[in-house]
Amino acid sequence: MTRRTPRDEGRFSAWRERVASARVLVVGDVMLDRYWFGDVERISPEAPVPVVRIARWEERPGGAANVARNVAALGARATLLSVTGDDEAGHALARLLDAERVETHFLRDPALQTTVKLRVIGRQQQLLRIDFEKAPSTEVLASKLADFERMQDTAPVVILSDYGKGGLAHIATMIERARAAGKRVLVDPKGDEWEKYRGATVLTPNRNEFRAVVGRWRDESDMTARAQALRRALALEALLVTRSEEGVTLYSDEGTLTIPAEAREVYDVSGAGDTVIATLGTLIAAGAPLADAVRIANAAAGVVVGKLGTAVVSPGELG
Repeated sequence: MTRRTPRDEGRFSAWRERVASARVLVVGDVMLDRYWFGDVERISPEAPVPVVRIARWEERPGGAANVARNVAALGARATLLSVTGDDEAGHALARLLDAERVETHFLRDPALQTTVKLRVIGRQQQLLRIDFEKAPSTEVLASKLADFERMQDTAPVVILSDYGKGGLAHIATMIERARAAGKRVLVDPKGDEWEKYRGATVLTPNRNEFRAVVGRWRDESDMTARAQALRRALALEALLVTRSEEGVTLYSDEGTLTIPAEAREVYDVSGAGDTVIATLGTLIAAGAPLADAVRIANAAAGVVVGKLGTAVVSPGELG
């Protein structure tokens, strides 16, 4: 096995061999991202809006499905548990994930419409997004909890990707049971009611999500005080705040660690949070210390924001 030095441990290449045998269980809200690309040559005579002549289209896994495909892209074994509709979009999502080596366990609710986000792209920019979604039924969610308890034994790390679509109604119970089983639990939060995330190992909000919960801070010292108070109140081991152009900041018992953003051109920030938590969870599952995992996750975010839409990072792009 490759011998590591302290200087190398913040690089993905130092962990690649161990990542290959790592396993991560991802649970959460999945969606199908559809992209319609076209040319804009005129304004509609019916209304002051551009007319887009569609030339091509793409489909990609989104939400928790994007987290799972990021785990797989790094070389780890990804298992995904979620709820979809028994519809065309749900089956398309399963096919896409199978092609990307993600082991899927979808509970299909005939009454549910698989979440679809349709984006219309013209002149290299997003012109419109249309969402199709419906919350899953209580019965299906109860089955998901039973499957979760069985499947959590397959991986040392559990990622709970909350997109607020109803698929994680039992998240507090999932965290409690996974932690009792000795699992590391990473949560990408949604909304401003975070008591349900109590006891997780790491919470990974973005700057705006964090601000919505703790309020505006005066300076770095005030931000740190608010973050550490929140971390203690929720019994978290660590809180990782992604701060866009300011990089990321990790708050833990060991103090505060801020890592500047990688200097890259930002093309599209959608899905960057998925890449961060997927990379973080993968490296933790491979045995990397939290600080080194955060450094690599920050580098991965710097790569993925230079790509269009929900995307993945390959090991070769991380060095």
